[in-house]
Amino acid sequence: MAMLVDEVIDRLGGQDAAARLTGVGVEAVRKWRQARAVPPRHWAAVIAATGLTMADLQGDAPAADVPPGATACLVLADGTVLWGRGFGARTDAAAPAVGELCFNTGMTGYQETLTDPSYAGQIIAFTFPHIGNVGANPADSEAATVAARGLVTREDVTEPSNWRAAQSLDGWMRARSIPGLAGVDTRALTIRIRDGGPPHGVLSFPADGRFDLAALQAHAAAWPGLDGMDLAREVSCTQSFAWDEGVWAWPDGFARQTAPAHHVVAVDYGAKRNIFRSLASAGCRLTVVPAASTSEDILRHRPDGVFLSNGPGDPAATGRYAVPAIQGVLAAGVPVFGICLGHQLLALALGARTYKLERGHHGANQPVRDLATGRVEITSQNHGFAVDDASLPDGVRVTHVSLFDGSNEGIACEARRAFSVQYHPEASPGPSDSAHLFGRFTALMASSRG
Repeated sequence: MAMLVDEVIDRLGGQDAAARLTGVGVEAVRKWRQARAVPPRHWAAVIAATGLTMADLQGDAPAADVPPGATACLVLADGTVLWGRGFGARTDAAAPAVGELCFNTGMTGYQETLTDPSYAGQIIAFTFPHIGNVGANPADSEAATVAARGLVTREDVTEPSNWRAAQSLDGWMRARSIPGLAGVDTRALTIRIRDGGPPHGVLSFPADGRFDLAALQAHAAAWPGLDGMDLAREVSCTQSFAWDEGVWAWPDGFARQTAPAHHVVAVDYGAKRNIFRSLASAGCRLTVVPAASTSEDILRHRPDGVFLSNGPGDPAATGRYAVPAIQGVLAAGVPVFGICLGHQLLALALGARTYKLERGHHGANQPVRDLATGRVEITSQNHGFAVDDASLPDGVRVTHVSLFDGSNEGIACEARRAFSVQYHPEASPGPSDSAHLFGRFTALMASSRG
């Protein structure tokens, strides 16, 4: 049986002590008394402060009333339950698929989205209803493994109808232990995320068809979230390697870089393969190094330029080891180009700050304005954090802004020969609106050789 809320507060030493020890505030503790329960979103703080267990706070879990035809569900930290039909891999009750729920507005490219390492720690809900119709194939994966925690769709995943398909999405997800949930009103879910921010949730698709909703809610409530989380180490390569594969083109497939004009060291914070391919096709020979590489590790390769890749998690957390390395590269006068997380880390290295967006930018149709030319690019984006314009130091200028919410989308520091963008120029949503940025990087390296 769950402890009474007054017993929990007494265990913490009274109302004021409870607010101080859990960090939730006196008003929140007062609302505990009004509701006669500690809400699930505060369980993790209470457990850490008291040594209590989930069972002490949630009590005996009632049997779930599963709707007819439902085989899976999504349980949010506030107790909301969304039922539907499961696909992909089954989930384990002891290790459910828990993460931050986000929505993606792309109409295609679901395999590339799922394999983008920047989605580590996230459950993706697609706003486009028809997912699965082009199947999956080995060439379209952006990484060797899937970092996303799960997938939510409106319609059932369809059978593939595409000449490049080698496997159905359902089978592809089963082989990679990724669960899915279909039959959800993703329009309503998107509005919820838009208006209230990305909630924490658990996707459950159990083999035995049994759902412990209280336990699932507790998992969602106890998940710490992306704030302060360094995920780059988890998705980065573990040792250096060379890359010379260029972009895909019909009918020959992927090209090979045989006459590179520049040598680039790419720091892998969770890089997409097509970024490496775009750099190779722009005339670069790549040496890829792990996320935690020091400036000495990077500079010993004698690069003409350094690329800072995309990746997941909180840039301030990754910055604890990445910022000193980037500052060392900048001090050496080597040109630097960053994308996504690499953009945020470059900003931190130059003295700026980052913050978490209310709902994030995830999709392939995000308009961005280039302030120098006035040109609008349709971009692909996947990030939950942004650079704070007001924190940029002298000598660092804003180059691009989002036309959705005015947030920062690019910076440049001419004195340091460095620039970066928040979006993904390799993803081709425009389809080639932003490809010129790779040429800008090679031109910067060429001029630096001088």
